Amino acid sequence: MSGLATIVLRDIHQPAAPGWWPPAPGWWVLAGLLLACGSAAWAWHAWRKRRRRRIERLFDATLAQAPDAATRLAAISELLRRAARRHEREADHLQGEAWLRCLDKGVQPPRFSGPLGELLLDGSFRPDPDPAEVDAVARAARLRFVEWMEAR
Repeated sequence: MSGLATIVLRDIHQPAAPGWWPPAPGWWVLAGLLLACGSAAWAWHAWRKRRRRRIERLFDATLAQAPDAATRLAAISELLRRAARRHEREADHLQGEAWLRCLDKGVQPPRFSGPLGELLLDGSFRPDPDPAEVDAVARAARLRFVEWMEAR
């Protein structure tokens, strides 16, 4: 028994801590997923931005073809009616105040319930609409047109 008493016992030997490089496969998978998600988010954002610019260019190009203020108002009305048709089937058949309410639906503050709406309704029939007022209508209409066209 004296032989057992002379055996020197040591603590359990712990293995060396693993190095931080190269990472475990799970970290590579996580990094790949994060990279893929980030790339997809960037691509989606870039696509929406390009689409918005394309819609804005369509609106601007259509108005640039109009020779005078009355024709610009008619073109604005036509573009808005085309965009509205995408959301409400009968929107392009609305007239007067019903059409202005449709334009202002979901917009705070309403853009077309005041003088801009009146000019949009009857401006193309006026002999000489004020170009500054027509530009104000065009700015408000451009915002609404882009909102409607982007929504889908």
